[in-house]
Amino acid sequence: MRASSMMSLTDTLDNKFDELVENCMKSGAIDLNLYQEYDVKRGLRDSTGKGVLTGLTEISDVIGYDNVNGVKEPTEGKLYYQGYNVEKIVGAGLEKRYAFEEATYLLLFGNLPTGEQLKDFEEILSSLQELSGQFVRDVIMKAPSANLMNGLQKSVLTLYSYDADPDNISVPNVLRQSLQLIAKLPLIAVYNYHAYRHFTFLEPLVIKPALKQYSTAENILQMLRPDGQFTQLEARVLDAALVLHAEHGGGNNSTFTNHVVTSSGTDTYSAVAASIASLKGPRHGGANLKVQQMMRDLKENCPDPGSEASVREYLQKILKKEAFDGLGLIYGMGHAVYTLSDPREVILKGYAETLAKEIGMEEEFALYERVENISKELLENRSHVMKPICANVDFYSGLTYTMLGIPEELFTPLFAISRISGWSAHRLEELVNKGKIIRPAYKYVGHHVEE
Repeated sequence: MRASSMMSLTDTLDNKFDELVENCMKSGAIDLNLYQEYDVKRGLRDSTGKGVLTGLTEISDVIGYDNVNGVKEPTEGKLYYQGYNVEKIVGAGLEKRYAFEEATYLLLFGNLPTGEQLKDFEEILSSLQELSGQFVRDVIMKAPSANLMNGLQKSVLTLYSYDADPDNISVPNVLRQSLQLIAKLPLIAVYNYHAYRHFTFLEPLVIKPALKQYSTAENILQMLRPDGQFTQLEARVLDAALVLHAEHGGGNNSTFTNHVVTSSGTDTYSAVAASIASLKGPRHGGANLKVQQMMRDLKENCPDPGSEASVREYLQKILKKEAFDGLGLIYGMGHAVYTLSDPREVILKGYAETLAKEIGMEEEFALYERVENISKELLENRSHVMKPICANVDFYSGLTYTMLGIPEELFTPLFAISRISGWSAHRLEELVNKGKIIRPAYKYVGHHVEE
């Protein structure tokens, strides 16, 4: 569809608009050599791909290298929440209880809760797990969008109008607002999905409240499914995925966005909506959906997906920009920090394999594992790759959600439901430490018009 028709321009204005587009492209083009000349850290990364240091945090630590005698050596990836290895947090959830609420408490308050503290915290969250009928009718049910992330943004921004003290950025008030958003976002996401399916495809509309005795993972499944039924394994797997996506350092795009917007002194709803806007991008939260699309394309165009040679040939075509979307990317492979492994991927892959065996999707899981192994080899053999390549968490998360019966429209909203715990922790950290407004520099490389 042409841009002019999307803007509802008349045919007589098409040529004039096309001229504006051409002028815009010419005006915006900057000589790429200038970035090197002025040592610009494009993407806030240095020449090795490492992120430029822009802040300090105690919330989480992402490790992909060891420092051996001053030399960076690739290592198995590790992720820590407030000093605790995320692997142990997820493990505790499987063995004893659902862990997402526990992880959220840890991110916000710096310590794992005692049994009594966790019980009190869960009671507070469950008391906030409601949306008024007026809000559901007037906000969620009106003009639902196919991309549910826009529905999340609209709903979060509108909650500002339902708050008696929305612009107060004191820590107590922001903590109150954060807990409300953490509790309400699962309902907002699922209700937006049901509204979209009802008004677009005339599917039955069933809006169910969250059940106070359920965890976040259990409530997502019971509110999403018409019969409200799920197995304990399904809820445990979803809970693990929520924990693994809850936080990932202050430098990821959506969390850094939250820091930037928070530093301006804006309200909580605007800060969270900005983070959702960032997460919507296919280069951030939408990556697992690209993996799913790529795998569908592979099964449609690879003569024998069960053959390693056939899959290898297809993946080589992707790298040559001859297959899938023509961008030369194998989605779900590689990470900016992790080298030998992404701990989130390792953990989630284990859950995905268990679930695949439970529901009879071993063959599908085997295909993903085949693609992962061949992709790793192909990417590491490319001459310009300077570090080991591993699959990232997005590679198996889409498959996991599919096996749970979660529709693709909810893949990225699920990421937001999880990551809002980390966003909230970082927003509070920014406010507690009273940092300056974040304002990096851009060098002007244009020309002054002589007066």
